[in-house]
Amino acid sequence: MGRRERKVRFFLTVCALASGSLLIGRSIQIIRRDHFSGGKAILGKAYEQAGKMAFTVLTPYLGFDQEETAGGWLDELFLAVKEQIPTLALDEEKEQAERLEEDEETSAAIIKENEQVLQEETKRENQLQAEKEENRDDISETEKEDDDAGQGSETAQTEPAVAVIKKEEISVEQLQDYHQLLNQFFVVDQNTSALPSQINADSLLGRDMTLEKQEDQPQILIYHTHSQEEYADSIEGDESTTVIGVGDYLEQILTEQYGYQVIHVKDTFDMVDGYLERSKAYNYAEPVISGILEENPSVEVVIDLHRDGVDENKHLVTEINGKQTAKIMFFNGLCRTNKNGDIDSLPNPYIEDNLAFSFQLEYLAKQYYPDFTRCIYLKGYRYNLHLKPRSLLLEVGAQTNTVEEAKNAMEPFADLLNKVLQGREW
Repeated sequence: MGRRERKVRFFLTVCALASGSLLIGRSIQIIRRDHFSGGKAILGKAYEQAGKMAFTVLTPYLGFDQEETAGGWLDELFLAVKEQIPTLALDEEKEQAERLEEDEETSAAIIKENEQVLQEETKRENQLQAEKEENRDDISETEKEDDDAGQGSETAQTEPAVAVIKKEEISVEQLQDYHQLLNQFFVVDQNTSALPSQINADSLLGRDMTLEKQEDQPQILIYHTHSQEEYADSIEGDESTTVIGVGDYLEQILTEQYGYQVIHVKDTFDMVDGYLERSKAYNYAEPVISGILEENPSVEVVIDLHRDGVDENKHLVTEINGKQTAKIMFFNGLCRTNKNGDIDSLPNPYIEDNLAFSFQLEYLAKQYYPDFTRCIYLKGYRYNLHLKPRSLLLEVGAQTNTVEEAKNAMEPFADLLNKVLQGREW
């Protein structure tokens, strides 16, 4: 309850008591004038009403513990007053926004993307399109030869449709300059800052993210803090057309094509009593996912799969292996804001590991699928990335993408993830 609200409630209480006093004074005047007969009736009614009002008004304060009250006459009266005084509602909304700042939907910050990065990305897209046009005949001929060689082979049909040859080469030597590395791979939210010690190519690529595959124990966990996020052609009530369905397809690819054991959690952390409520979704998800990790200590990779929210005229799509594919973006929390510095209440001992995991995926993506990823977006809070060193928040397309485009993105992403976990690139 805000300070302004408490003041208004106190004011209403004083008004109620003052009204009772006025009624009693008026009754006394009538007693003196009418010799008690009329005053007695009014005084009796005033006494009864004042007693009820005083009890109703004063009772909530007896058990007030700085939490919201359960409702009642005073709450209804306060709501009526608040409708007449808009500043009260604005004050309440401001306090709520400050309270829930950590849990605000990640897409709200992502819309503020760096204009310079977008311009560079557009330039790169134009260059890639020109290359595609130039090499289309060669690619078509190669695909035809592959199809002829694979006819009648069931194994060929189950192989992931992903590229196996690098399209670009990015040497570590090219990434030694902090500012160049930051501009090429990252977008930093205006409310936080990235330190040169964190954005260091040798350190990011030097951390060991490899994983020895175990066929009999789960090693990868997929979940969705915002389980209700949908796409342009999602069907209401059909979770297979939401981010959960995209997670199902990622699980299938990782299991059937790469041999990993996967746990897919489909809990609806952003639904409360049947209503969409994302303000505390990260808080609701943390104990559930932590409990699952305690029960399954073999899990080393945790992926929180989302979809972004962008302007309606923006379509995050590229073409990979002949398929329209949603672009993806990695998202990291630094547990630090420009205003308050390090956030001690949100500790994350794995910030450097989280960054290295995202960067190694992004580094390979720019070489194998140059137009597939958007950037690594850095923001100030934590987003439950403290649960494991290999924790990842993945944005798959946006509300303007189709379900098919989002699912197509899981094929190259799974390829990149396997490359990093197997450590075959550096």
